[in-house]
Amino acid sequence: MTRSTAGRWTFLTNHAHVLVCIADNPDVRAREIADLVGISERAVQAIISDLVHAGYVVRERTGRRNHYTIDVDRGLRHPLEEDHTVGELLGMLGRLP
Repeated sequence: MTRSTAGRWTFLTNHAHVLVCIADNPDVRAREIADLVGISERAVQAIISDLVHAGYVVRERTGRRNHYTIDVDRGLRHPLEEDHTVGELLGMLGRLP
């Protein structure tokens, strides 16, 4: 690994970071998630859309805001982790909804 890339990678993907933000605050706004994760608001919206379409998150409109519910029983997507659930991941991170 070169010196220029040594500090720029993390163990979790942006999808996982967005999921953690939602677990911490089911009423969080995309703008707040973007600030916390360090990505654009548009990227957050795309990730939330991915999570909703894949069934990991349910998005409900409450007035002018969204409320999110995480399906903690849904399995992780990669073959190396498919025998584990989103709830296990969030539990390991101390973020169970």
